[in-house]
Amino acid sequence: MLHIHFHHHGGGRRSTPKGCLAVMVGQGDERQRFVIPVMYVNHPLFTQLLKASEEEYGFDQKGPINIPCHVEEFCHVRGLIDKETAEHGGHHHLHGHHQFLCFKA
Repeated sequence: MLHIHFHHHGGGRRSTPKGCLAVMVGQGDERQRFVIPVMYVNHPLFTQLLKASEEEYGFDQKGPINIPCHVEEFCHVRGLIDKETAEHGGHHHLHGHHQFLCFKA
């Protein structure tokens, strides 16, 4: 299981709001930083992204979690999670027609 460390960094580093975590998405020049709600971590679609991260970068990453997929794909998944969360009053349900595959850049 990927270890997620929640540290508050001061001294000029970007901080994340309470209840959120930072992730780096993409590879090479495409890499972008996103701040997402911690509740994403338990969503089945985001769990797939974490598994891809674990396979690519290992169990114990320093700093933001690196997600090895295209930024556009990540934004699509984030939109699906947000839509499901809004539709179900904060509860996430994964229906058979929602699938996401994250490919390395």
